[in-house]
Amino acid sequence: MSAALPTPLDVRLMNATASALFVALAALGLAAVLWWGLRHPMFSIVAIQVQGDLTHNNAVTLRANVAHRLSGNLFTLDLAAARTAFEGVPWVRKALVRREFPNRLNVQLQEHLPVAYWGDEGESLLLNTFGEVFEANLGDVEADKLPRLSGPQGQSAQLLAMYRHLLPVFEPLDAAIEQLELTDRGSWRVQLDGGTAMELGRGTAQEVLERTRRYVSTVSQATALYRRKPDSVESADLRHGNGYALRLRGVTTVSAEAVKEAAKPPPTKRTH
Repeated sequence: MSAALPTPLDVRLMNATASALFVALAALGLAAVLWWGLRHPMFSIVAIQVQGDLTHNNAVTLRANVAHRLSGNLFTLDLAAARTAFEGVPWVRKALVRREFPNRLNVQLQEHLPVAYWGDEGESLLLNTFGEVFEANLGDVEADKLPRLSGPQGQSAQLLAMYRHLLPVFEPLDAAIEQLELTDRGSWRVQLDGGTAMELGRGTAQEVLERTRRYVSTVSQATALYRRKPDSVESADLRHGNGYALRLRGVTTVSAEAVKEAAKPPPTKRTH
């Protein structure tokens, strides 16, 4: 049996050259197809489908506000830039943008759901269900009455959590929280819808809640001593270790005689 003869060098060079030419032509063909696809009008974005539970926006206005900010076709469009454009529309919290062959975009939107006003009155800031602060036209808020929360920057989620913890605590008094504030020194303040202003003090959330529960469970007995109800409390200070201080509407610790004496005009000086 004879051994196979080695392939001549010139034949091997011809085969290698042919293979290289074939790969090069295939690459050029693929590049030409891609170039044609990137430039062909049939892939230009002609429709944007908007989905989601929309309350403050609609598909028509969204397309009108965002379409002119989108550049490129189905293949060249920057999806991250498109998502940013949609999330820049008022009330939009999150956008998911996907390509749909051959010339459409599918956009899934999530709007902010407001649960509270944020900051000082007059500011157009709101708080959503995730504890995130966002800006919007307050005239678009459909809720009848939202509480106002305020505190240091970056503490919005903590304030919303405390608000949710305190809500059921005040239910026995048939009172709702109108305002909740966290001061720069870490002290909590509450304003109830009946007008009661409360200093809840500092400490962990559990410590603040325990002081508040103690107040709610005993304030009816304290106000009954003066023939009043809990809604007559003008202010309450819960920062004391073993109790709290109250100020009741129409009740004073000053005697009637002292009040009359204080109301008298000062004596006139006689001149000689």
